[in-house]
Amino acid sequence: MTSRHAPVDNDWDRQLADAFGMMIGRPLHEFDPDAVYAAGLGGNLINEVEFDHDPAWVRPQALSGAEPVCWDASLFDNSARTPVFDAAGSIFGIPADRDSPALPEPFASSVAAACFSDGLIRGADLAPLLVEHGVDLAEHPGSWVVHFARLRSDGTLLDAFRAALDTGRTPEELIPFEVTPEEGWEEDLATVAHPGLRAHVSYFLTDGEVGLMPMFDDARAFGLDDYACEAVMGWEDGFGQIDLSIIRLSPEVAGPRT
Repeated sequence: MTSRHAPVDNDWDRQLADAFGMMIGRPLHEFDPDAVYAAGLGGNLINEVEFDHDPAWVRPQALSGAEPVCWDASLFDNSARTPVFDAAGSIFGIPADRDSPALPEPFASSVAAACFSDGLIRGADLAPLLVEHGVDLAEHPGSWVVHFARLRSDGTLLDAFRAALDTGRTPEELIPFEVTPEEGWEEDLATVAHPGLRAHVSYFLTDGEVGLMPMFDDARAFGLDDYACEAVMGWEDGFGQIDLSIIRLSPEVAGPRT
């Protein structure tokens, strides 16, 4: 979905793009500008607290994209902000597994027909079926799960990075991280002129003990690579709790542009 934001500061966006390009070792403008990119969150934390089963995901307003899904959990040290998700652009598993309780008919058959793959459906495709059949999935716990929890962004690579790293949209929204990056990043980080931005992205260039470690070829696509999606870059902590990835979505998974 496309989010509504304050007016764009083109110079600040350029600085963000340069910093993100530094991290991945390639300018963002070299990536396909017509592709849809998404930032997704995984890891043990979201599963352990069962947020991937939270009824907030299946509210009609959330699935339609009219309202975000907010999680009252701080992912990063020194950050008071909490993650905001796009249920319409997220991917749901229905049924959650082979032992899931059965959903009522004819709703179950309609869901199966709307899945882009067996048991996987976009939230935006699920939303009208709930209205059509008068079904409240919150009343059917265990029958569904969030397969790909998509952070809210506008589909561009720049905004996917911005969502994953929680930079905000202005210099004032940067998080005052105080971490030491992993050895070997000093020269690259020196190209980031803004000290607050340099400190912020350093948090995502650590060994994972304090901060997150960058993942390149090992970045996860959360199973969506089976559907022609590709992980661009990822980050994880050293404890298996947080797993972030930026993924280029295939047209099949991204669905029609809105």
